[in-house]
Amino acid sequence: MPAAAYVEQMSHLQRVYALKSTDIEEMRSIYDEWAATYDADLAESSQEYVGPGIAAGYVAKTLSESTFQGPKIDDPSLVILDAGCGTGLVGMHLAKLGAKNVDGIDLSPGMLDRARRTGAYRNLDTADLSKPLPNKNGEIDVVTCVGTLTQGHVGPEAIDEFVRVVKHGGVIVATVLDAIWAKDGYEAKVNQLAADGMINILHVGLEEYRRGAGVQARMIVLQVQ
Repeated sequence: MPAAAYVEQMSHLQRVYALKSTDIEEMRSIYDEWAATYDADLAESSQEYVGPGIAAGYVAKTLSESTFQGPKIDDPSLVILDAGCGTGLVGMHLAKLGAKNVDGIDLSPGMLDRARRTGAYRNLDTADLSKPLPNKNGEIDVVTCVGTLTQGHVGPEAIDEFVRVVKHGGVIVATVLDAIWAKDGYEAKVNQLAADGMINILHVGLEEYRRGAGVQARMIVLQVQ
């Protein structure tokens, strides 16, 4: 089969997983193309993408714990940055849980257009998570990042930026595809940040991610020190 014909037969998911993290323009193009059917594709029984809802639940649970001194999920002062927000699946779950101020950033304008239609976001902007974030140091209460720390996408260095923009005592909730958690350096990055006194690891555990495909992810919950 000619290479071009083979690529046409690949699913969008297969195509983005086949990319290297340096193929930024190709990744942007594929996600722009995929935006219109992304939610429906991942909702199919063969995928059943449950990661966004589970991650939003971890945000609400962590903020509600008595040991957490910051604002709760429904506090109007709480600011959440949804990094790699895609079509807005995490934002919609956060809004249902009471979040008022959710900002989203993503590489793909097409995905951001879909996220804008949800009404779950205060601000939406394009950003490349492999580069420094546009935010100031310590201005965010919570960073969520679901579905982006995955094969062929954004490397563990992004976690440094999440730590930089989150307030002292604030929280990072992210998923890392289990298949790359150890081998691609995410586990080492989290452990090093903890050893350096930058974060406190509140939770690292396996969770369902794409349930229909039997794919799991590490759910990490970190508190910035």
